[in-house]
Amino acid sequence: MSMHMAKKVVLPLLVSLLAALPAAAAVKVQCPGDTNGDAQWTGSEVQPANTRCIHLAAGDGFVTMADGKLQYSFGFTDVTGVPENQVMETGMLAAEFSAPTIKLKEGEHVYLTLSNVGMVMRPDLFDPHSVHFHGFPNAAPIFDGEPMASISINMGSSLTYYYQAPEPGTYMYHCHVEATEHMQMGMLGNLYVTPLQDDLPNGTPLNLNGSTFVHTTGNKYVYNDGDGSTYYDVDFPIQIVGFDSRFHDQHIAIQPLPFAMMKDNYPMLNGRGYPDTVNPGALAAPAENGGKLSQKVSARITATAGQKVLLRISSLATVDFFTLQSLGIPMKVVGRDARILRSSTGQNLYYTTNSVTLGGGESVDVILDTTGIAPGTYFLYATDLNHLSNGPEDFGGMMTEIVIS
Repeated sequence: MSMHMAKKVVLPLLVSLLAALPAAAAVKVQCPGDTNGDAQWTGSEVQPANTRCIHLAAGDGFVTMADGKLQYSFGFTDVTGVPENQVMETGMLAAEFSAPTIKLKEGEHVYLTLSNVGMVMRPDLFDPHSVHFHGFPNAAPIFDGEPMASISINMGSSLTYYYQAPEPGTYMYHCHVEATEHMQMGMLGNLYVTPLQDDLPNGTPLNLNGSTFVHTTGNKYVYNDGDGSTYYDVDFPIQIVGFDSRFHDQHIAIQPLPFAMMKDNYPMLNGRGYPDTVNPGALAAPAENGGKLSQKVSARITATAGQKVLLRISSLATVDFFTLQSLGIPMKVVGRDARILRSSTGQNLYYTTNSVTLGGGESVDVILDTTGIAPGTYFLYATDLNHLSNGPEDFGGMMTEIVIS
């Protein structure tokens, strides 16, 4: 059956399924000060201080690999600002890979609503979904998203997670229900937290360990370092991911899934393989999505000579370890797994390298200092040649450009 014909059959089925949901199932947003349920503050609505609301929908859709191959996927999409009675329609066939990037401030009160809009292309599935804030220290079990101790969201329903944004650093998020399957299918995204040190009064001295660094309004730091050593000018989240095309093909064909044989043959950064990684905008929407964009997060890195570039690198690959290398621009690693590299006595343990290796669930904070670096195009790429391919294509895969002007 073609994708077009499948949609003709499946959409009416899904409408019937939604109509049959229990009366208690409904899209419901909880956001302090928001009275109309769109997870934002407009008109006379008052936003509480230091508060952030986000509304994500979880469902399915399609993405396009760099060699043009269409892949069925699961994913999240941002429906913040969408009225509650329009979320189901807006979220259907809108799964994004990578998921929308979430940027938080340390200490923020975050209300994240997840609504499960169902699987349009697989109406035989009634999979619940969750959001797991990976790396969150001491998360309340009910809001952790891990299904053994937390709540999962059934189709046609919503749950609002509450977090007080933790220590700064690079985290990630993903669905933790049937995690191997749902993560392989694309339910994952970038998430990071910026430090309170960014908002210090102008002229505040950062004199830890005798430092003479003085904070200036507008300065940005990776951590509350106390000495200005993690200062940067521009930052880019880069997430290591991969697709096993056979797994995805079997899924849309409603065939047994090859878990034991899972092997990613489409290594990607931010849900794209090279050369799509250097496209600064969203990739063209697959026709099968009804015109909805599904690959919005670019992996292109740009800076002006002399700037310090922060790469927030994380991995949610479900199969392999990956090593990323940058030739021509040294990498200074200042943090790992959302923790500053510092001893218990306050000594900085940063180190300089030209490559970093990550397994699934790990992150590193890398600063590229472009002082003295000649303008031009450099590359961030996987060192394993097998990861520099788009399926059967020999050139592409896990690689992007660092453009210094």
